Amino acid sequence: MSLTARHLEANGIPTVVLGSARDIVEQAGAPRFLFTDFPLGNPAGAPGNPAMQVEIARMALRLFETAETPGTTVRTPFRWPVDDWRMNFMHVDVAEREALLAAGEDRRRRQALRKEKFGDA
Repeated sequence: MSLTARHLEANGIPTVVLGSARDIVEQAGAPRFLFTDFPLGNPAGAPGNPAMQVEIARMALRLFETAETPGTTVRTPFRWPVDDWRMNFMHVDVAEREALLAAGEDRRRRQALRKEKFGDA
C-alpha cells in the first residue's frame, strides 16, 4: 500500500495510508500515515465499534488536510479492546507446531513437484 501511495503522490494524487505495521509503512515511505496500534488487518478500528471507525476516518481526513511534510505519521489514541493481543498475536502453541511443520514440508514437496513438471514459470 505504501509503495502505491508513493507512486500516486509522484503523479500528483495525494494519499493517506491507514495502517498497523508502523515499521513497514514508515520504511516504505508513505507520504502521510495514520498509525493505529492494533493487530494487523484492523487499521480502521476495532470490529463492531463504528464510533471508533468513524473517528479514525475523521483523523485520516484531518491528516490529509494538515500534513505539511512528506513522511508525516500521526498515531491514533485508541487501544485494542484486549490488552494481551501482542502476546497472542501469531502465537504457535506447542500442540500446533508439529502440524504446522508437516504442512510446510508438504507445501515445499508440492512446490518442488510443480517446479519439476513446469519449470520456474
